[in-house]
Amino acid sequence: MLRLLERNIASIEQRLVLLAPGAADIPQPFRNQRVDPGQHRALVREMQGLRGSIYLEDGAIRRHHLTSDGLHCTPEDERSWHLLMLNRHRRVSSCVWYMEHQQPQSIEELRVRHCPLTNNEDSRALLHAAVEQELDRARESNLRYVEVGGWAVSKDSRCSSEGLLLALAAYSMGRLFGGSLGLTTATVRHSSAMILRRLGGSYLETRGRRVAPYFDPNYRCEMELLRFDSRRPNPKYVDLIERLRERLANVAVIADRECAFQDGSEPLFAA
Repeated sequence: MLRLLERNIASIEQRLVLLAPGAADIPQPFRNQRVDPGQHRALVREMQGLRGSIYLEDGAIRRHHLTSDGLHCTPEDERSWHLLMLNRHRRVSSCVWYMEHQQPQSIEELRVRHCPLTNNEDSRALLHAAVEQELDRARESNLRYVEVGGWAVSKDSRCSSEGLLLALAAYSMGRLFGGSLGLTTATVRHSSAMILRRLGGSYLETRGRRVAPYFDPNYRCEMELLRFDSRRPNPKYVDLIERLRERLANVAVIADRECAFQDGSEPLFAA
């Protein structure tokens, strides 16, 4: 598997596309950037359609959770980077969103505040304490805080390395942006949570108490909340993550509006 990942990373520019959120500051290392509102919208819709079809087939959602044309739309779609893998037909075959927060001060600013664990007084208190501890760590270490979600891999790609590549790319994005602490909601279905733990994800906990897995009635499956630190993945994958970080500089970045580089020195204009 490691050799397969190495080969796929070596040609990642041919398969991976990044969609920038509106008003994003695009880091200098990205060299292949363009503004193309039409293609950006088309890829977002294609990604939402892929998510909708996969989640519906898995039983994670019901038909009324989708738009009339079968799209799975969430508020995070507007605020997140989207990492999309394309198949040989240049169609979206897997996806994940990566949402940065601007120095959040409390859990109330995060998506995780809607977690079903907040419905119980004891689990809510534990969740809040654990997340507040993570936010403190991010501030103390001058790291960005991110949430990652919207994982979906087409049935044809589940026996490939696509899902694993996207998970590794989340670590690489964090490193590219200067380091990040993050949180993701991972389903037990398809061993997703187990795979993320093997890459370096760990249970969210505070003062020796772990935030336990829970059943999400909205997605009708067992879920786990996992934390990750882009600086400290499983040592087995550090070299791959670094190689992928370097290759990301050449991956196509598509924005739907004018953006700026992080240092503000040069705007990104539409062609």
